[in-house]
This record gives sequence, C-alpha cells and structure tokens, in this order.
Amino acid sequence: GYPNVGKSSLINSLKRSRACGVGAMPGVTRCLQAVQLDRHIRLLDCPGVVLDSGDPPAAAPLRGALAPQRLRDPLGLACAVLRRCPPQQVRGD
Repeated sequence: GYPNVGKSSLINSLKRSRACGVGAMPGVTRCLQAVQLDRHIRLLDCPGVVLDSGDPPAAAPLRGALAPQRLRDPLGLACAVLRRCPPQQVRGD
C-alpha cells in the first residue's frame, strides 16, 4: 500500500497492542514484519510502496512517498495541489 495510509495502525488496532511502530512521517516501517493475530491469522506489515507511474515529479510527494521536510520546493508542490482543486473549493464558495 501507499506510505502513511495506516497499515501499521490497522494491525495494532486488530492486535489490540503496539505490535508495529507507527509515526506521522513516511519511513517508520523499514522492513517486512509478521504479526500473529491469532492461531490461524498472521498479518504482514510492510513499508509503503509507490510505483513510478510516469507522472510528473510533483506526484510522489502527493502520494506520501516523501517527507515534507525533504522537499526542495514545497511551494511548487503547493501549487500542484491547488491546480488539482476546483477554484470554488479553494475560495470557499
């Protein structure tokens, strides 16, 4: 799945304990981890994956593949987000 969508948090919820590390920044989960939920169910937690789809470079941060602090041009990314929004939504009409 995509980074920072709650894969580890969902496993922790189902397990009802802190079986997997979680965080607000991408990259907390660094390797595949198996978590035994019960006798018959084993869940796998894995790092987020973003495949290169040929989209413009601004698409990777929008999918959560890069931490905001690592962006060279956050203003360019903000403009890319605004271009995707309908004008009335940005104005608050």
